[in-house]
Amino acid sequence: MTVAVSAHEVRPAYLQIDQIGQNRFSVLWRTPLLSGMRLPVLLQYSEGIKPVTEPSERQLSDSIVERSMIEAPGDLPGERITFVGLQATITDVMVRVKLEDGIVSTTLVRPSQPWIEIQARQSALQVVKVFVVSGIEHILFGFDHLLFVAALMLIVRRWGMLLKTVTAFTVAHSITLTCATLGWVDLPSGPVEVMIAFSIALVGAEIIRMERGGTSLAIEWPWIVAFFFGLLHGFGFAGALADFGVPQGDIPLALFSFNVGVELGQLMFTAAILLAVSVLRRIVDVPRSAIVASAYAIGIVAAFWTVERLHSTFT
Repeated sequence: MTVAVSAHEVRPAYLQIDQIGQNRFSVLWRTPLLSGMRLPVLLQYSEGIKPVTEPSERQLSDSIVERSMIEAPGDLPGERITFVGLQATITDVMVRVKLEDGIVSTTLVRPSQPWIEIQARQSALQVVKVFVVSGIEHILFGFDHLLFVAALMLIVRRWGMLLKTVTAFTVAHSITLTCATLGWVDLPSGPVEVMIAFSIALVGAEIIRMERGGTSLAIEWPWIVAFFFGLLHGFGFAGALADFGVPQGDIPLALFSFNVGVELGQLMFTAAILLAVSVLRRIVDVPRSAIVASAYAIGIVAAFWTVERLHSTFT
């Protein structure tokens, strides 16, 4: 279960199709709510797919979930599903199909091509493409993870230490992402999300301490703190990967590709921040008070997320 919080509002729509018998399939269709409004996208099946039951609908805090059953007399692979109205949005659709033989395929459908042809099995290249893109999108829309990286960049001013700190964060979340995805470690998502938010608030407080001339473990050895909290962030990434659905025949490849996507997204964000700061410093003389103000802003946002996630976890 993933806790729905404001730091992760940007999610794709999700279609899950599971084979439950001879030519019969259960369908779960989840569309996100954007500003309280339902995403205006409808499913349209090809002629080879016949609805068996009318969809039953349930509204959640962040999405609407429909469940139904379909029948494909000529088998599902080779049939097409069109997402009518998707081309008028900026939302992707994650499609997960599980056939009776246990083969799972995961595909990302974009507004530029709002349809999918079901395949019996994905190629290795398709798996890499889907999960690299998913990893990039998750980190770039995972505002809490980005805020943690930004906070680390404020507390670490030397290039060598910044490289060491970012590497420690990468290694740590790669470890827990792998362990959680392979089922070796399982932690409830609620407390993990709370601790992720708390980690951001903690680093924000350490930035202020450093600006006031203080010292601490996070200031002297930031890579240790980055590694410890990176383990928590890895569980957050694993929750997102679980939502996407990992193809059982390509777990190592999907895991590696998703992790590569996360790292690419993280590098893109870091490079953008460094470039923006460099340009800003050429234009104006950035005062030290701007760093303190940024730290307070980070702390306030993180504290709000912490309280919100505590409320979501225990209510």
